[in-house]
Amino acid sequence: MSVEAGTNVTLIGMPGSGKSTIGVVLAKRINLQFVDTDLIIQTSQQRTLQQIMDTDGFDRFCQIEEEAVLSLDVDRHVIATGGSVCYGPEGMAHLQSLGRIVFLKTSLNTLEQRLSNMATRGIALKPGQSLEQLLHERNALYEKYAEITIACDGLNVERICEQIEAAL
Repeated sequence: MSVEAGTNVTLIGMPGSGKSTIGVVLAKRINLQFVDTDLIIQTSQQRTLQQIMDTDGFDRFCQIEEEAVLSLDVDRHVIATGGSVCYGPEGMAHLQSLGRIVFLKTSLNTLEQRLSNMATRGIALKPGQSLEQLLHERNALYEKYAEITIACDGLNVERICEQIEAAL
């Protein structure tokens, strides 16, 4: 399967949904390059996502993330985004203009199993916000922007990639 020129595939979803892992495998399977916006942010800021959150706070983190997304000028890439990318409407519009958006939907139970390192992972949580509250808030935004939604619970990386390929 190949994706036509001028098209990218952007993966959105919660932290722990597998965007980076699936992105690398998917890119290999469909012969595209891979880019991870979290790595763009860390490289440009010369610090970890958690350090940015701790130092600059939630709002500035989201602004930095949107700037990184808006700087993307790629073709034939799988783009893994940070979980909070959905808070930037201009960034999301830019991603939509670059290609197709795939929402990797995961349950709270799955996320709780995968996210043992919440305090150090660089997750953009508002003060006092629980993972469950964050999931509900973001899922509405992910669904708003996604062209394709893949229910990932109980599926391995290969199976998720197969479903994305079939949907593309």
